[in-house]
Amino acid sequence: MQKVKITGLEVTARHGVLAEEKVNAQPFVFDATIDCDFSAAALNDDLNLTVNYAEACQALTDFCKVNCFNLIETLACRSARLLLEKFPIANRAEVTVHKPEAPIGLPFKDVSVTAAAERNKVLLSLGSSAGDRKQTLDGALSALDGVDGVKILKVSKYIETEPYGGAAKNMFLNCAAVAECLISPRRLLEEIHKIEKSFGRVRAVRWGDRTLDIDIVFFGDKAIAEEGLCVPHPDYLNRPFVLVPLKEIAPDFVCPKTFKRIADM
Repeated sequence: MQKVKITGLEVTARHGVLAEEKVNAQPFVFDATIDCDFSAAALNDDLNLTVNYAEACQALTDFCKVNCFNLIETLACRSARLLLEKFPIANRAEVTVHKPEAPIGLPFKDVSVTAAAERNKVLLSLGSSAGDRKQTLDGALSALDGVDGVKILKVSKYIETEPYGGAAKNMFLNCAAVAECLISPRRLLEEIHKIEKSFGRVRAVRWGDRTLDIDIVFFGDKAIAEEGLCVPHPDYLNRPFVLVPLKEIAPDFVCPKTFKRIADM
């Protein structure tokens, strides 16, 4: 992957936990690395096809000056996200924020933090078997699109399916969605759990009827095996109510484990 790098961007601003840091401006220094494919820009000698580093510097400067955060960790994380939001061609951004005049009270040369943000295509499966199922799915998709760092790109048709797993009694209404995601898989899962809870989801009986179920089927090309988070979803191949909607909206997506297109599954 090709990269655009910015080193030593100096900004005078107010960030810090102490009261005086919120009043008296001090220097912050940014280093940024932006991953993008600028092959077309190089071929055509066209600035519009790459990351304009002057605009990137101005965006970081304005963001740093306008805001006032307690932590440079917050400043670094949000600055990395800012670069992805500003430049759709960027796939990943890493930002280091230096605070050379931090009020430590001891001799030091520098303190800094580094944060990164990635752009990933996420495939989600949604289902409901209790209450107003369509209204629930409509509301859940709207709530997902409202999560900071998540944008719903495509939604499949809603399909009615038989309950899966043996415990549920009602018919399910299912759909799939493709989203662009700038937050981590774990953070997305946390937001999904909040949305499920807001629609009355109670995790009482495994495979039982539920107002709302949202699963992360794929998160870019990542393979994740953590407590409570397995991606690709370990059972998606056995679930027609997942595959059928996904074939409609993401037929060419390739599973990072089987290396098969969804259309061929």
